[in-house]
Amino acid sequence: MSPEDFPALYRTADESSADAQRTYLRLIRLQYGLLVAAAVIALWPGYPNLSISYALVVAVSSGLLIYMSVKKPERDWYGCRALAESIKTSAWRYMMRAEPFADCPTLAEVKRKFADFLKAILEANSHVREPMARRPIAGEQITATMDKVRALPLKDRKDHYRQERIVDQRDWYIAKVGINRRQFLTWVAVCALVQFTAVALAVLRIVYDQAWTLWPTEPLLVLAASIVGWIQIKKFNELASAYNLTAHEISIIATRIDGIATEAEFSEFVNEAERAFSREHTQWAARQTHNAAS
Repeated sequence: MSPEDFPALYRTADESSADAQRTYLRLIRLQYGLLVAAAVIALWPGYPNLSISYALVVAVSSGLLIYMSVKKPERDWYGCRALAESIKTSAWRYMMRAEPFADCPTLAEVKRKFADFLKAILEANSHVREPMARRPIAGEQITATMDKVRALPLKDRKDHYRQERIVDQRDWYIAKVGINRRQFLTWVAVCALVQFTAVALAVLRIVYDQAWTLWPTEPLLVLAASIVGWIQIKKFNELASAYNLTAHEISIIATRIDGIATEAEFSEFVNEAERAFSREHTQWAARQTHNAAS
């Protein structure tokens, strides 16, 4: 299913989260870039113009640090992501006729219950209204696709949930495992190369200190420290392990779907599966919040 098949509120939260993530990571990269630039400028002491440039770079870096400490742009990323996943989980429960959106005497009653639920979770996440206001998206909160899927017989809904939700989520996590592991190894290799270069220059400086006056050892060490910080922020290895466990958990859950024979059993199964998906997102948000606070 495409994003357009889900509530407009989900798409707003999803795109707002992506925007906030890009902004936060760009600010982090800018912060590291300014530190490296300051270390490079410091290689030429005694030049008034460069001293002014050095002071400006350090001042901008300090201002950026204060801004990020006060505004905490990462909170918009985490908050919008949590809201988007809550809405998506609710939409799947609605489509699968799972509690609390099981069959009622009329479809209008179920729709009213779903609308009330969206209103409640939006009010509970009022702290992300500002970033979401920057990406308003018009559209239905209960789309035609959602109603079409909900109207399917049990067997077809089971097949749809298996392919579009369970398999889709499992494949997403498996792909993320590979991406995070590759990025972890790549950044570790780059960091090791930078540090090795810094060590080699330090050794050469012992022999050729008088013959060569420019030794960029300090900028390389600052660059290496920035790479270490980037690895810690992105948590490549930790995410790869967490995603791998979640992919296995999803595969185990999927084995039970064929044995479901009633609407009540399917409702229980969907809620269990959605709790598994929500648990990973909750743990992710908790990890990110802990990292930001530490």
